[in-house]
Amino acid sequence: MLEESVKERLVKFIKASGISVNAFERKAGLSVGYMRQLRCEPSPTKLKNILDAFPQLNDQWLLTGEGGMLRTAPDDMSTPIKSLTDGVPYYDVDFLLGFNEIDGPGAANPEYLIRMPGYDKATLWCNASGHSMEPEINNGDIIALQRIEDFSFLPFGDLYGFITTNGMRTIKRLGRSLQPGHYRLIPTNRDYDEQDIPISAIACVYRVMGAMKAF
Repeated sequence: MLEESVKERLVKFIKASGISVNAFERKAGLSVGYMRQLRCEPSPTKLKNILDAFPQLNDQWLLTGEGGMLRTAPDDMSTPIKSLTDGVPYYDVDFLLGFNEIDGPGAANPEYLIRMPGYDKATLWCNASGHSMEPEINNGDIIALQRIEDFSFLPFGDLYGFITTNGMRTIKRLGRSLQPGHYRLIPTNRDYDEQDIPISAIACVYRVMGAMKAF
């Protein structure tokens, strides 16, 4: 069996991300048609652009095929530390199953605080529930969420947690909808369907910064 090229792994990543090749090229600052013209692997400069634009992409997997496609934490991640005095609040609730909107650490009582490099700007940690984002985010993972106050513009291709005006909650990758005034919500797991949502129906948005196994 022939070894996969970096280009072939990039194509796999683009498909798994649920974005178009054009959207991938735009976000990475690449010229239109770059992926079509790419022979085997990007130059070091282009590779850096891609990894900067998609920090969730595991560079070791991209270059060698070893490990998983996605990284779920920064390179300098140390063991997460539970604390009662310093860190980002962790709420032992599921985002999809009964997670109530929390305006800040003082709005409810967290179980404890989590200190971990790279996640100090998160608003809170909570549990992920469901299978629609596997293998990117697995059922039972703990996710770091950052509240977005102004969600009039959101970059396509990123992961977000949405709370709707009627109380529905979901984590999906954001895509462009063909319907004016709508967003398209894209699951990683292809057993689940994509769906459009009116932007006017969104009450709250969190950016998904990363995920880790429960500890």
